[in-house]
Parts: sequence; C-alpha cells; structure tokens
Amino acid sequence: MTGEELLAPPGDETESLRQQLLQAQRLSSVGALASSVAHEFNNILTTIINYAKLGLRNPPDANTKQAFEKILKGGQRAAAIVNGMLGFARNQANIRENTDIVSLLEEVLLLTEKDLSKHRIQVEKRYIDRPVAPVVAGQIEQILLNLVINARQAMSHGGRLKIEIRENAVTQMAEIRIADTGPGIPPEQLRLIFEPFYTTKDPDSSGHGGTGLGLSVCRQIIEQHQGRIRVESVVGKGSTFTVKLPLSIPVID
Repeated sequence: MTGEELLAPPGDETESLRQQLLQAQRLSSVGALASSVAHEFNNILTTIINYAKLGLRNPPDANTKQAFEKILKGGQRAAAIVNGMLGFARNQANIRENTDIVSLLEEVLLLTEKDLSKHRIQVEKRYIDRPVAPVVAGQIEQILLNLVINARQAMSHGGRLKIEIRENAVTQMAEIRIADTGPGIPPEQLRLIFEPFYTTKDPDSSGHGGTGLGLSVCRQIIEQHQGRIRVESVVGKGSTFTVKLPLSIPVID
C-alpha cells in the first residue's frame, strides 16, 4: 500500500466533504441573489413609505388616516428587516469599529423573529449593560446569527431562548450568553463541536443537516478578535454558549 493510499480519506468521507463544499457554494449563490432582491425590495418599500407619509398629511377621514398609518407602520418594519439583511451582507470589511453589541443582537433577533415565532420559541432578553466593543460588526453579527439559529434548531418542539448581555468590569470583556432549553449535548460530543466538519445535527425532513462549519468558523472569528467562546450543556436541560469580546483592542507584545 502506497503512502498516498494511507493518507487518502475514505470514499464516504471524501464524498461528504464534496457535498458540503457544493452546499456552501449554493448558499453563497443564494446569498448574492438575496442581497440583489433585497436592494430592489428596499426601493419599492421606500416608495410605499413615502406615499403613506404623503397620504397622512391631509387624510379625508379617520378611516383613511388609520389605513395610511398601518401601511406606514408595516412598510417601516419591513424596511428595517431588509436594511438589517443588507447591512449583514455588506458589512464584510475587516475593520474594527466601536460597536453597540446589544444593537447587533437586536438586528439578529429582528431577522430571525418570524422563524422563532413559527417554531414556538419564547425569547427572554436580559441586558444588564450595553457594552461597546471594537469589532468587525458583520463578523460578530454572523456569529450571533449562527448561535441563535443553532439554539432554535435544538428546540424542534418549542422552548425558551434566553439571552443575556453584560459588561465584566474585572476582565474588561463584553459577555454574551445564548441559552436554549433543548435536549443538550452529550459530553462525548461536547468536546468536538468546535472541530471543522463535526455536527450534532441530524438531517431534517428535507434531508438538510448541519455542515459542521458554523461553530468552527465562530471560534476562529472570536479568536481573531482576541475573544473566547465556551459552551456548557446538560443532557435533557439545554445548552449555553458564552461569547466574550474585549472592550478594547488588546496590546500584543
């Protein structure tokens, strides 16, 4: 047996990696298309909002005023969601800026609100502080979105998503805790979840499971920010992910 044969991954592993790469490429294409559609949709919403404001200047009667107010409110909410998507898509420059962490999380919750409601997930928020940290906003938003979606997927029959943000004055870190009430992760799996291509997700009814890339990428991004991520889990009770980010850029000797 040659050295190449000894090092070559098994056929099923190679096929698995190939499928994951194809899935990542498809998601990239869908993301580019969604961004383009969102731009067009945003232009339409701007027109609707402006005409609603125009109609409210001199409404002929109370019923018409109420109708315009509902149109304006709905249009502005839809615009907020679209702008959140566009901000997430275009904020990819690796430039750190002082960013309100609570605002990033609120944008993520706005984007996932419909999905969380559909799956009967109750969201409990506790903002003890409002930390501002020097981060690449798009990257941290990607992490928070990934953790929220993971928590939702862990609660397939409904549950509670508990979110807490605080500022640790001792460690000078912003701390974000995202907890679910799902089935939890067994200890033998817990030590592997940050490894590339490892996933605890089984395929759903459509045959879609996890790629095993999300948490690995999350850890890489957080370490690039000189931060930390950890997970605690109890089988039968749920899992808690804690992200810690420096409140200032650390000086590296």
